[in-house]
This record gives sequence, C-alpha cells and structure tokens, in this order.
Amino acid sequence: MSRAADLPNPPRAAPGGSALSRLLAICWRFRGLCLQVILCQVGLLGLGLAGLGAAGLGIDFLRAQLDPSAQPVRWPFGLAPPPAWSPMAILGVVAALVVASALLRGLLTWLSGSLLARLVHRHVIADLQTAVFAKLQYLDFRFFDRHSRGEIINRATGDIAAVRAFVDTVLIQAVVTVLTVAVYLVYMLNLHAGLTLACLAPLPVLGIICVRYSRSVHPLYLRNRTLFDQMVLTLAEAIEGVGVIKGFAREPEVAARFQGDNLAVKDQQRRIFWRMALFTPGLDFLTQFSLVILLLYGGKLVIDGTLPLGTGLVVFAGLLQQCANQITNIAQIANGIQESLTGARRVFDILDAPAGLPLPAHPVVPEGRGSVRFEDVTFHYLEGGPAALGGVSFEVKPGECVAIVGETGSGKSALLSLIPRFYDPTAGRVRVDGADVRDWDLQALRRRVSVVFQENFLFSDTVAANIAFGRPDAPREAVVAAAKAACAHEFVLALPEGYETILGESGVDLSGGQRQRLTIARALLANPGILLLDDPTAAIDPETEHEILEAIEGSLAGRTTFVVAHRLSTLRRADRIIVLEHGRIVQTGTHAGLMREDGPYRLAALHQMVDEESRRLLAEEGSLVPS
Repeated sequence: MSRAADLPNPPRAAPGGSALSRLLAICWRFRGLCLQVILCQVGLLGLGLAGLGAAGLGIDFLRAQLDPSAQPVRWPFGLAPPPAWSPMAILGVVAALVVASALLRGLLTWLSGSLLARLVHRHVIADLQTAVFAKLQYLDFRFFDRHSRGEIINRATGDIAAVRAFVDTVLIQAVVTVLTVAVYLVYMLNLHAGLTLACLAPLPVLGIICVRYSRSVHPLYLRNRTLFDQMVLTLAEAIEGVGVIKGFAREPEVAARFQGDNLAVKDQQRRIFWRMALFTPGLDFLTQFSLVILLLYGGKLVIDGTLPLGTGLVVFAGLLQQCANQITNIAQIANGIQESLTGARRVFDILDAPAGLPLPAHPVVPEGRGSVRFEDVTFHYLEGGPAALGGVSFEVKPGECVAIVGETGSGKSALLSLIPRFYDPTAGRVRVDGADVRDWDLQALRRRVSVVFQENFLFSDTVAANIAFGRPDAPREAVVAAAKAACAHEFVLALPEGYETILGESGVDLSGGQRQRLTIARALLANPGILLLDDPTAAIDPETEHEILEAIEGSLAGRTTFVVAHRLSTLRRADRIIVLEHGRIVQTGTHAGLMREDGPYRLAALHQMVDEESRRLLAEEGSLVPS
C-alpha cells in the first residue's frame, strides 16, 4: 500500500511558466532519448532521399538508353559505372540501392518506435504519474473538498496520457517536420530555385489557416475535459453506490444518466472532429495547387531541356509530395498540441496547488501526555460559507475522556478535524500539549493523534497490514492484541487465511461492524496519546458496542479521548460531555449533571431512553411468541 509517510518530503511544485515551456522542460530532462529518436528520424529522412534519388537515376538511365540524344545521366558524386557493365547490371545495382534503402528504413523505423515508447511510457508518463500521486498525498483536505473524485482520477490518468501526445505527436513530429521540410527545400532549391519558389507560393495561406484552426479548437478541448470529468464521476459514484442503486431499483435511471454524460462527451468530440475533418482536406486541397504548378512549369522546363526528367522532375515531384505530406501533418500537430496543452494545464494545476497547510519554519514536538485546548475557535469549511464552529473554547486534561454530542451539522466532526490539523481554524487557536498545532511538526502531531472515522475505510490488502497501517513495523503479537482490544480477533480467525486474508476493495467482503472493529484496532495499535472516535459504533449493534467499549476501556486509560456518540451507554462512560448546537457549545458537564439540567442534552437523552425501552419491550415480546 502507498502511504504519505513513505514519502520523506512533500514534492516541490513544478516551476512556473506556460504549459508549453514546462512540457519542453520535461522533455529536456530526457534529451538524450529525444535526441536518439530525432537522429533516427534524420536517418529515415536521408534514406528516403537516397531511395528517391536512386529511382530518379534509374529513370534517367533508361531514357538515355532509349534516346541517345537525351541529356546524359548525372551520376552522384561522379561515381559513373565502369564502361564494361551491361545496362541490366547497372539497373540491377540501382534497384539494389532502392531495396537496401527500404530495408534500412524499416530497421530505423522499428528502432525509432522502440526508443519513443521507452521515452514516453518508461520515463515521461511514469515520472509524471509518480509526481502527481506524491503531490496528492500532501494536499490538504480543502483541495479534495473542491475537486470531485472523478475529476482527480481523470487528471491523474487521462490528462497525463494526453501529455504523451505532446512528446510523440507534437514535439517529435514537429522537429521531424521542420527538418524534413528544410532538407527537402534545400534539395529542391539545388535542383531549380525558380520552380521551388513557384511551387511553395501557397505556403503562407496554409500557415494562416493552421493558426486560426489551433485557436478555434482550444476552448473545445477544454470543455471536453470538463465533460469527461463528469462522466468519470458518474461512473465512480455508480460503482461505489451500487447497493443503493439496486436497493431502490434505479438501474435504468443511473444508466440513462451515464448515457447522457457519455453522449455529451461524444457530441463535444464530434464538434472537434468536424473541424478537423474540414481542416485536413482543406490543407490537402491547397497542396494540390503546388502539383499543378509543378506539372505546368516543371513540364516546360523538361521540354526545354533545362531540367532532367528522372533526377529532375520525378525527384522534384517526389520531394514536393513529401513536403505536402509533412504540411498535412501540421493538422495532427495543431490538434495534438491543443489536446496535450489542455491536459497538461490540468495536471500542472495539481502540481502547482499549495502543498497542503503552511508548515512552520521551526516545527516543535512538545513533551506532554495529550492535553487539548480550544481558544475562541471559529472555523469555516469554505471561505465565505457558513461557520461550522463559532467561538468554541474548552480545555481537556491528559487522560480525560470527552464525549461530543449534537445534532447533524452541529460541528462535531469539524471540531475533531482541527485537533490533528486536517484544517486550520479561521480564527482562534487549537493547542495540543501547550503548543499551537500550527507550530507542531505535522507528521509528529498526526502520529500522536489517531482517528477512527465515521465512514470506515480499509485497503485492498491483508487484515494484518490494515491493522498495522499506522505502525507497519509492529510485531504480530501487537497486531493480535489490538484486534482483541477491538473485539475483532475471533472473526478474523474465522476468515479463510486469518490475518493474512486479503480484503476486497474497501473491505467489501466484511460487514459494517467488522470493518469498524478493524479500524478501531488500527487506531489502538498506533498507540496514540490522543484518540479521536468519530461515532465509531454507529454501524455496530448495541450488544457489540457494549463488548467493544468494555474491551477498549482499558486501552483508553491514560489516553486523552474524544468520542462523538449518540448512545447513552457510550455517553455514561465519558468524564465530560460537550453539547454543540450550530457550531457553539451550549452545555458541558457529566451525564448525571446534564440530566439534572433543562436543556437539549436532557431532552435528547429522554427520547433515547424511550426508544431503548421500546426496543427492549419489543424484544421481550418477541421472545415470548411460541415458535
């Protein structure tokens, strides 16, 4: 399992600058491989010219054999064949050169593809995914409050994959296109400068069209990524909430919702593809003008005898066609750069996000046994939103057990989240062992505090690894002792492989009560000075709750404990009870003392007593019914 603790230091944010410059900086890190790929492409370019030149040479030789009055063959580098060679022997050598060129091109194409795959998948994408995941481990809870799971997953997978397009479809292809066009231009200018300039007359128009196309598709790609985020979120929620969906027989409606999200992505992609479908043929059409100019002007030059047919017009036509193909590739480059830049900006948004809460310049790790003090604390989850806590002040001594009571939305979970510094208070301060939590070494603070969340979570790993998540080096005896303290040992032994049983995703193969017992065991094994129990027995029946509370009562001795609870059996065990209403403390005291006061606690406790008595009577009546 991956843990933030495995990462010694938070990764630094990526350097500032445009997405394009940062993508180029990433590729510069692997410039050796990039250069090898480009050299392979240069080799392919040279071999292509060699093969084309050899074919033109063969045509000129055949023409000279058929028409002795034709222009003599211009042998490259003055390497004319020996006079004793027969025409078929010369044609055989020329044909062998063409075949050898093709074979070498095939070998270089394979080598170039292998190097490019190594560059993209083993280095660029793998390193970027590692950096994004590492950064996610250090981002604070507010980042995850602002961004949905679907969006984060899509950014860490689909958007990073879009960066791959920048390396192979944009960067390498652009360099190859520039080199190819430059070499071909020099070659064509060497053949006939006037013909070259005439054939390239439509080039400025092509450049204007490419720029306008690139600008027009950028907002379309941005919108497409947003729609894809929503589709991934719908998929993730449908998988996680499959029980609710089936329980309410809402499968058709959920399927229709996903289909709607999918169609929205499809329609947006259709708009992009439609523009590309118009753009690419438009480029092809304009490049045909160059061929028309070549046939008219170049044909006249051949007739006048100023340009050879094979090594002149035929080779020129081949070069022009290759130039046209490279110019057509600009469509793919323009399309790829917008797609990759859109994805890259979303990836860099994660890498540039503030790395969690501000860390103190000189962190402290105070000595102490777990005292906690709230000093006029006000807290908002969202800036400008309603206050989850307002003016909360109290002090808890080491070893004291405090129960937090209140209706839904009264601020109970918000209060607990400030102690391990999941969030910082908007105003006021929270002190642990005398020091403001903002001055603590964050990792040391969270090692001193263990949390059992209301929504239990287990990893897809062994039972033992889940219990030992906070102390991966804990001996098996300590793991078993923690499981026994949480009343989990017996059901763990009943599993197929005991403590080595690998759990399904989020512990799906266990009951809610079993999952909660393992999370309690995980918290106890960490041996914290402060234990936070956010309604830990909500998913457990009263009888099991009694067993667990009895078992862990010894573990709570000498340990400061905060427990969010609703059941009287839990509240009676607390040394003190704090009652919250709308984020403010309205009552505080022991269970017995609060029951003697008129207030929300007594009213809620009386209602619960009535409910518990009703359940007891119903259970007794059920036991009297003859079987």
